[in-house]
Amino acid sequence: MSKTLVLAEKPSVGRDLTRTLPGQFAKHEGYLESDSHVVTWAVGHLVQLAEPDEYDAKYKKWRMADLPIIPDDFRLEVRDERSRKQMTVITRLLQRKDVEEIVNACDAGREGELIFAWTLQKSGVKKPVQRLWLSSMTTKAIKDAFAGLRPASEFAKLEQAARSRSEADWIVGMNATRAATIRLRSSFDRAVTLGRVQTPTLAIIARREEEIRAFKPEPYWLVDADFEPTSGDSGRRYTGRYHDGSQPRLKTAQEAEAVVAAVRGKQGEITKLETTKRSEKAPLLYDLTSLQREANTRYGFSARRTLAAAQRLYEEHKALTYPRTSSRFLPSDMGAEIKPIAGHVGEHREYAKAAAYVTGMDVLPTGRVINDAKVTDHHAIIPTNSSHKLDKMSDDDRRIYDMVARRFLAAFHPEAVFENTRLETTVADTQSTSSTGTGHVFRTRGRVLLVAGWRGVYGEEALEGGERSASEDDEGGPQTLPKLERGEAVDTKDVAAEEKVTKPPRRYSDASLLAAMETAGKLVDDDELREAMKDSGIGTPATRAALIERLIDVEYVEREGRSLVATEKGLNVIRLLGEHPLTSPSLTGDWETRLGKIEHGEEPREAFMRDIALFAGETVAELDSKLKDVRIPRANLGPCPICGHDI
Repeated sequence: MSKTLVLAEKPSVGRDLTRTLPGQFAKHEGYLESDSHVVTWAVGHLVQLAEPDEYDAKYKKWRMADLPIIPDDFRLEVRDERSRKQMTVITRLLQRKDVEEIVNACDAGREGELIFAWTLQKSGVKKPVQRLWLSSMTTKAIKDAFAGLRPASEFAKLEQAARSRSEADWIVGMNATRAATIRLRSSFDRAVTLGRVQTPTLAIIARREEEIRAFKPEPYWLVDADFEPTSGDSGRRYTGRYHDGSQPRLKTAQEAEAVVAAVRGKQGEITKLETTKRSEKAPLLYDLTSLQREANTRYGFSARRTLAAAQRLYEEHKALTYPRTSSRFLPSDMGAEIKPIAGHVGEHREYAKAAAYVTGMDVLPTGRVINDAKVTDHHAIIPTNSSHKLDKMSDDDRRIYDMVARRFLAAFHPEAVFENTRLETTVADTQSTSSTGTGHVFRTRGRVLLVAGWRGVYGEEALEGGERSASEDDEGGPQTLPKLERGEAVDTKDVAAEEKVTKPPRRYSDASLLAAMETAGKLVDDDELREAMKDSGIGTPATRAALIERLIDVEYVEREGRSLVATEKGLNVIRLLGEHPLTSPSLTGDWETRLGKIEHGEEPREAFMRDIALFAGETVAELDSKLKDVRIPRANLGPCPICGHDI
C-alpha cells in the first residue's frame, strides 16, 4: 500500500498533524506511522549552506587573495550531529518505495519553504510534493488544509526568494567578514562579523550612540501659571504655559523671572478659545513587528521573548493564528469567522462585554480589517476560532494573548471621539517682554473623551487618552478643563519658573529599533504610512528578533534595561566602515523590495544574485584598501600578575 510522507518543522507540530489524519499512528525513533501516512519532522534547520572549505580546502585559511568567494552552485551540509541523526531518519523514510508522495508541512512562510527545500535537496529524493498551508493549528484548520492540499509549484517563487535571501546573506556576510577580519586582526580578538542585514542595523544603533555622546545639554526655563476666573469659582482653575511667540522655552533664568514678576497677581483675559472634535480610529490588527513593538513598550519584552510567546500560543495552546506574519489585515473569505471568533474570546469574563458588542452587530465594520490586497502568505495575528484555556497559559503567554484578543475586538468597535480645546490667556503688561508686544501669552490644551468607542475595550488607561506625546514637555499635557468663555477675565493665582535641561536622543529599545528596521531607518509614526513602507524594510518580521540577539551575541550591542547600546567594538566597526553602502539601511531595504519581487515573479532571481556577487566583490576591494593600515589601540587591562607586563 502506498503511503504519503508528511514533513513538519517540529515534533510538536508533527504530533498535532497526526491527530487529524486517519488511522492509528505507531511511534518510532524520529517519526510516527499509520497505514496511510508517515509523519516526520525537521527540528528547524537540519541543513545549512556549506562553509567555504567544503568547496576547496584552501579556504580553511582566511586570505585576502582568495576573496571574493562566489560559489557557482551552493552546497548544503548538515548542521551538527543531532541534526545528522534526524536527517538520516528523514532520508531513509523518503527513499522508501512505499512512500510515493510528500507533503510539505513546514511553517507556511519563506523560512519554512527553505527548510523543506533544503531537506529534500540534501536527501537527493525526487517525488511528487504537495503543500500543506496553515495559518492556524486548530483541528478544524488542519483538516481543512489537508482537504485543500496545494501543488508545490504554486510556491516555487517563494522558494526562489528564500534561496536568494539565504545565498545573498552568505555571499555578503562571508566575504565582508573575512575581508574585515583579515585587515583588522591586530585590532580585534575575534572575527569582525559583517552582514547584509546585520551591519545596517548595527549602524542605526551605533550612529544614535554617537549622537548621544556628542550631545551637549543646555539649560532652558519654562513658566507655568494657574488662572482662575475673576468670579472666584475655585473649581474653574486651570494652568497655562508661557509662550514667547511659538516658543515656550526661555534661554535664561533672568528672562523667566522677568515673566514671573510681570504676571504675578495680575489680571488676564482668555483671548483665544477653540474647541474641535477629533475622531480616532481603532488601531490596525497586529502583525508580528507591531506586536513585538507594543509588548516591548508595555511590558519590556524583548522581540525574541514576544515571538516565543506568540509561537507557543500558536503551536501549543492553539489560541492564536500564525505569528510570523507581515500583514495587518484579513482576507475577505474570513469575514464569516469574525463573529464566531469573537464569541470564543467572549467566553472569558474580561472580554465578554466587548465580544457581545461584536457578535450582536447586524453589519460588521470591516473596512480597516479586510483587505485581500494586503494579505499574502498569512493574515494578521488574531485569536483562533476555538475555545482558549487561559488558565493553562504562562504569564508571558497570557499577556500576549490579551493584547491580541483586545486588539481584535477593538477593530470592530466605533471610533473614539475627543473634544480638544486650545485656549490662550493673555496677561497685559506695559513693560511686556513678549515678542508681540501685546502681553504675556499662556497656552492651555484640554482634552475630554466624549465617546469611548474602541478605547472602551482597553479600560481606564485607554479612556484617559493613552501616552503623552513627545512635545508635551514643551506644551504641557492636556487637562480636563472647566467651562470657560472667550473674553472672560481671569486672575493669576500662582506662577513659577522651572529650570530644565535639553535631553539627548533616546537610545533605541526593541520597540523603536523594530520600527526603524521596518521603515529602513526612516522615522515614521503613522501606522498606515508604515504599512505602505514595510516591504522595503530591514529584514523580515520572522528574522528581526534573531538579528537583535545576534548583535548582542557578537558583542556589538548590549542591553541596559530596555535600551540597546552599541559597545565600543560595535562603534569601532561602524566608524571604520564609514559611509560604506553595507551600513546603509536604504540599500538593504531596496534588496528586501527586490526579494519581494522575486517572490511574486516580478524579477528574475538570477539578476538579483548577479548584483549581490558584484556588490560582494566591490566590498572586498574597498575593505582591503580602507582597512589595510588601520590600527585600533587595545584597552590596557593592567599588569599581568605573573610576568608584570601590561595585558
